[in-house]
Amino acid sequence: MQVTEAVFVIFLALSVCSVIGVGIFTRHRERMSMIEKGLKGEDMKAYFDKSVRHWSPLTSLKWGIVLVGVGVAILLGLWLEETFGVRGGVFPGLIAIFGGGALVLFYVISRKRAND
Repeated sequence: MQVTEAVFVIFLALSVCSVIGVGIFTRHRERMSMIEKGLKGEDMKAYFDKSVRHWSPLTSLKWGIVLVGVGVAILLGLWLEETFGVRGGVFPGLIAIFGGGALVLFYVISRKRAND
């Protein structure tokens, strides 16, 4: 094993351990803060219960619209590249424009649903 490979393995192991350690430390601080505020055990269990998810049907709509927007952006970018020979940073720009437009469209739809 060369020195660079050994350094990479050590760096990778330290990175993974650091992420896990920070996660555990943050979780501990959060729970201690909740105890200091006087939350009961049942409240804490309900707060940390991951089996109960409150998914809204609008979440699926949002991601559907965003993925369609990104797909249209990629198709438009490929068409521009094929037809007009446009090269460079057209893909990230189109993805940002169409993805942002999709989120604005979702906002309009969800706002209209909330008012009804």
